Amino acid sequence: MAEVVAEKRRRMGAPPARGISANDPAPYGWAPLVVLFLVGLVDRVEHSLLSGVLPLLQREWGISDTAAGSIPTAAAIAAAAVALPAGYLADRYSRTRIIAIVVFCWGLATLGSGLAVGFAMFFAMRVFLAAAENIDNPASGSLLADYYPPLTRAKAYGLVRITTYLGGLGTALGGVLGQAMGWRATFMIMAIPGVLTALLVWWLREPSRGFLDRVIARDSAQPQPVPDAVGPRPEEVEGVAARLTGRLRFGRQFRDVLKIPTLTMVCVGLMVLTLGLAGIAFWMPSLMVRGYGVSPGAAASLAGLISVAGVVGGTLIGAWLGRRMHATRKGGRLLVGGTGITLGSLTQAAAISMDSLTMLVLLLLASSLLSAMAIPNMTASLADVVGADSRGLAFAVLQLFIAAGAAFGPLVVGISSDSSGSLVTAMYILVVPMVLGGLLCLAARGFFERDAQRVLDAAREEAGR
Repeated sequence: MAEVVAEKRRRMGAPPARGISANDPAPYGWAPLVVLFLVGLVDRVEHSLLSGVLPLLQREWGISDTAAGSIPTAAAIAAAAVALPAGYLADRYSRTRIIAIVVFCWGLATLGSGLAVGFAMFFAMRVFLAAAENIDNPASGSLLADYYPPLTRAKAYGLVRITTYLGGLGTALGGVLGQAMGWRATFMIMAIPGVLTALLVWWLREPSRGFLDRVIARDSAQPQPVPDAVGPRPEEVEGVAARLTGRLRFGRQFRDVLKIPTLTMVCVGLMVLTLGLAGIAFWMPSLMVRGYGVSPGAAASLAGLISVAGVVGGTLIGAWLGRRMHATRKGGRLLVGGTGITLGSLTQAAAISMDSLTMLVLLLLASSLLSAMAIPNMTASLADVVGADSRGLAFAVLQLFIAAGAAFGPLVVGISSDSSGSLVTAMYILVVPMVLGGLLCLAARGFFERDAQRVLDAAREEAGR
């Protein structure tokens, strides 16, 4: 009976009683990975429902492409506004509690979208949802690095971050459910997974912050006893002076994170890439409806399935290639990710020029496959070059840059489409930034090894105290 109880606690993220060694690929078990994967999946599904039901929404309320494109733009601006505060919280408070609370808020915002009595209320619910969604990302990124060592970190980040690009599931669900039950029922039904996922995260154990890095730095095969999760930091204590100290420390912490070349170059590269991807992906179902005569439900389902198939395949291939290249070439993960982004962007440019629906689908699938190779490699690389005490902020910076890119992609396409009369022409405007994003990620290779070694040296020094 005791063994059963111990195994149950381990499945919910508790460390083994014997301690943790440098050779353990999953010292806290795989349950945290499963739970955080579900968090990311629910996040993207609820976020992407809008793209699938957009034709139905425009038909009911008669809103223009510019007005429709302004929804993700405003949502992305709201997400950017909360990114740095979210990083501050993730580095100082219980990360599992932060995620559980915001996931519950997602469910409320999705329910509110379905109950909206007008466009203004609907608009506000989508903005609130985006802001809530962005608060969990720094906490999730920080948790993964404390649950899993570098040996399996790329796999863990790949499987969780894959959900960022699985918006196709939400698009497909939105199209199918919207066609069958109406767009309001679609949002109300999809509020349920958010509430259930919040309960799972609430039961997840919080790992000790930075302990795994110190175990790896010692490189000892002997299990090390696991301390309790890090308690409150000084800046969490009540009092004006303590809060002021926390703000000053955060300012120094933010500057130190931005001084890491690998992080800044990858973040800027992914920002300009996201500018293009967000704009094209948001309008892809509408392009299929207008340019190829596909019904709204079928277009949303097709676009969603292409995205899902390409992302899953590309992530698995990218994780495999990244592991091999990481061991044989300097900055090998960035080489795989940057190459995939560059080639995927060029392939997407070719796809939207096709007159044949079949060729469009095939090239979009190839583009998604190539671009998704970056998912496990870019995020694992960022975790490797930032110390444990600042990983929440580092992933907040990443989300800030990505949100900035996502803010304007759909709006640029919407405005360009209204002015030019061509959705395809509007999409082409975003191709160049996508290619430049891939090239910048490739350029970050030259700094990776030095930045990663600095993190291990600091962990080794702390372990020796």
